[in-house]
Amino acid sequence: HQQHQQQQQWLRRNLLPGGNDSSVVDEVEKTVQSEAVDSSSQDWKARLKIPPPDTRYKTEDVTATKGNEFEDYFLKRELLMGIYEKGFERPSPIQEESIPIALTGSDILARAKNGTGKTAAFCIPALEKIDQDNNVIQVVILVPTRELALQTSQVCKELGKHLQIQVMVTTGGTSLKDDIMRLYQPVHLLVGTPGRILDLAKKGVCILKDCSMLIMDEADKLLSPEFQPSVEQLIRFLSANRQILMFSATFPVTVKDFKDRYLHKPYIINLMDELTLKGITQYYAFVEERQKVHCLNTLFSKLQINQSIIFCNSVNRVELLAKKITELGYSCFYIHAKMLQDHRNRVFHDFRNGACRNLVCTG
Repeated sequence: HQQHQQQQQWLRRNLLPGGNDSSVVDEVEKTVQSEAVDSSSQDWKARLKIPPPDTRYKTEDVTATKGNEFEDYFLKRELLMGIYEKGFERPSPIQEESIPIALTGSDILARAKNGTGKTAAFCIPALEKIDQDNNVIQVVILVPTRELALQTSQVCKELGKHLQIQVMVTTGGTSLKDDIMRLYQPVHLLVGTPGRILDLAKKGVCILKDCSMLIMDEADKLLSPEFQPSVEQLIRFLSANRQILMFSATFPVTVKDFKDRYLHKPYIINLMDELTLKGITQYYAFVEERQKVHCLNTLFSKLQINQSIIFCNSVNRVELLAKKITELGYSCFYIHAKMLQDHRNRVFHDFRNGACRNLVCTG
């Protein structure tokens, strides 16, 4: 402010004959002010609450990039703010491939594994393309499980926290009445499982005629016999000129058939030579049934395990194993398909927040 006053005084003294031509002063003042706005808009990044950098070792499936920056995609500044505040520094390989193509409106079939920034690869273009002044559902993200729906909607909310975009999540096992009430409020982006979204669409409360983008995460699972009929029925409710983005770790014949029937000249992305992240080492042990708990106990005592997830192939095994692990003196939660959804959500939330070291669940 003081600098601005000094500039004014200098102008009046040195530029103006008699110091009384106020129109010239006003004109120069406007220039000075606009330059000040420009410089303040330059340092918007400096005002962000950016988390500390992730110093963990990274492997080439997340580092082998072309060197692009998020600003290269001409995204809305509010979206860029959310991206940087989430801790993203520059696009990962799947994001470099997916974001610019998705922004052009092309259909995409992408093969990518979890842990490579896949969720942001479709959330970022979805948030960019939404018109927040148009209170209709413009993007639907389909996922196969309730937990993935919650996780994906959270990523959308975090990335879009500086935008006025309304995100809703809906899955089976939660109150249908609550979902219907929520849909009377504005929703721009809907995340959920196919059966529940189809149910709401058939009831006429979930209006999808203006939805121009359908994203299918874990498309191989969404095209299993359990979900495929619902997915195909759901597509009929969407806008005729919709864009479809499919992400899948595997390309079974169901995915290829679906692509041929529903995608228009899709852009194919394949960043996988193997299913597992390069930074993960896998070990396996052949043990008899009666030795399994002893083997687990040995692992717990010999290795420094911060948190672990233990998968079982039946509901009964989950409860039994969780009981045995607790008896061994290790903190343990469990979840399985027969538990109430609210209970599962609470356990999963507590585990993610570090309330417990071990989680036993069905695969």
